[in-house]
Parts: sequence; structure tokens; C-alpha cells
Amino acid sequence: MKSEKQQEVMLEDVSGVQKAAMLMVALNVEAASAVLKHLDPNDIEVISAEITRVKNIPSKVADKVIEEFYGMVTAREYVLEGGLDYAQAVLEKTFGAPKAVEIIEKVKRLTTLKGFDVLKKAEPTQLINFLSKEHPQTMALILSQLSPDQTAAALKELPEDLRIDVAHRIATLGKIAPQTLKQIEHVVDEIAGLSMSQSVGKLGGAKCLAGILNRLNVTLTKDILNKMEEIDPETAYEVKRLMFIFDEIINISDKDLQKILREVDRKDLALSLKIADERLKEKIFRNMSERAADLLKEELQYMGKVKLKEVETAQGRIIDIIKNLEEAGEISLNMRGGPEEVYV
Repeated sequence: MKSEKQQEVMLEDVSGVQKAAMLMVALNVEAASAVLKHLDPNDIEVISAEITRVKNIPSKVADKVIEEFYGMVTAREYVLEGGLDYAQAVLEKTFGAPKAVEIIEKVKRLTTLKGFDVLKKAEPTQLINFLSKEHPQTMALILSQLSPDQTAAALKELPEDLRIDVAHRIATLGKIAPQTLKQIEHVVDEIAGLSMSQSVGKLGGAKCLAGILNRLNVTLTKDILNKMEEIDPETAYEVKRLMFIFDEIINISDKDLQKILREVDRKDLALSLKIADERLKEKIFRNMSERAADLLKEELQYMGKVKLKEVETAQGRIIDIIKNLEEAGEISLNMRGGPEEVYV
């Protein structure tokens, strides 16, 4: 039988979606159905899928989830009634000081960016119409808080110059000035009527932009990265490293490239090189046996027209292989020295 401390450790490992699924299972069918009706269709789909995986949950863990939910609902009511200080004072009387602090911290994290919920339901055109009069830094902060798919769709709607500016700002959002934060607070308060007076913490960043650019087509991604490189080579390099676009294979060492080529399907390799730069093709030919390189060249020579989507899909499969090899420690994508040093 697990101790209470072990139960708490187990609960820490449970994700938010898993907790939501546990809560739905704990409720009766009518109550769970009534709750789900108020959720976004995408959330319903995710939670429903998780419900099918909820099995053999210890009763104490389920009780902890329900207790946490009750504490959060209670805290939110108190926050709306009299603010965070009032909520914490009341919660301390109900749950004790340590538990009250824990609940309030969770409420802060959830409500800090709650104003973005309204924007998360907006279409790309609606989103850009709303943001069009805002400073690019404001646009960057708000877009960085949406899903990568939604942000990618919104970036497509922006004029080219503004698109590059906003993309660069998303990648460097960790450097926000206090006055900019105040402006953001005002915008989000207007749209959702909620305060962002709590600390927002680190926002955006190169990883955030990499996830967004992975959702855009190859041409648009290259354009954004090339122009960003002119503005800020260091940040552009970091974004490239994190998202790893196909063209960056040219910067991988020959030794690592040979490992990659051993794992790649020949048909995928031929397709992926259909639109590749000649320098990249030559690098790949150099790292194959003479016979394999000749066969690949012949296949490329006689390849007819293919859909761009097929080429990008093949490139995506090769990138997946590269990422898997990197995660396994077989190769390194960190081309030491940053953008100034290129390994060929």
C-alpha cells in the first residue's frame, strides 16, 4: 500500500489533461456531460481520448484531483470577489497557510494569461484585425501565447515587413521592457476584462518561434529566417538550430551525415533533393559510395514533376530521423561557434 507521500509524488506526475479525465470519471455521467458541453470541441476530443486511458487509478489520487479542483474553483470565486490577497486570506482559514499559498500560485499561473482565451477562439483574419493597430512587440507577445498553428496562420496574414519584425520579436521576447508589459496588460484587459498584474515570466523565445515556423510552408519559412538573419544573425541561428530545416543539413559534419544517410530511405532522399540547393546535393553525393551517388543522380535526372507537398513530406521524414539520432546521442546538431562557423 502506497504512503501518502508516494501518492503525492504520483499526483505530481499527472498532467492537466489526465486530471480533467479523472475528474470526469469521478463525476456521474449527467454531471460530466454537463461540464463537457461548456468546453471547446478540441478540448473535448483530447479529454475524451484521455478518459479511455483512465484505468486503475488509486482512490487517494482521484480524491486529491477532486480536492485540487475544488480548491481552484473556490479560489477563483474569492479572487473575483475581492482579489488575490482577499482570496489567500480566506483560503488560509479554510485550508491552512501552506495549502492556500499552493492554490493561489496555481491560480496566478492560470489567470496570468487568461485574457488570451478570447483570442484563442479567433480566426486568423479576426486576430490580425484586432492586432493591426498594436505595436509589433504587443503583437509578438500575444501571438506567442497562442498555439503554433494559430500563430503560423496569423503570420501568413501579415504584410511581409511586419511579419519579419513580429517573428523576430517572438524569438527575442525574453527581453521585454516593463513599459511594454504595461501596454500588453492594457490590451488584454480590454479584450477579456481580466488583470495580468502578476508576473508574466519568460515569454516567447527561439523555441517558440521554431515551433511556429515549422507550421509554415518552406518558402515562407526561408524568407522569414533569411531576413531575420540580416537583423539578428545570432537569434536566427538559434531558431534554425531548434527547428532544423532541411537546408541546414549542409552544416552537419560529414561523419554525422554518413550516419544519417544509412538510416534514410533512398526514395525519400531522391524526393527531398528535388528542390535542394546544388551545394547540398554535392555534399550528400560526397558522403555516399560512388555507386550509390551515381544511382541517386540518375534517379534525380529522370524524375518527373512531383507535388511540392510530397517533397516537403519526404524532407520531414528525413528531419525526423535526424532529430531521433540527435536525441539518441548518435549525432550532434550543435555546429559549435554559432552562425559564424559552418561545417561542410
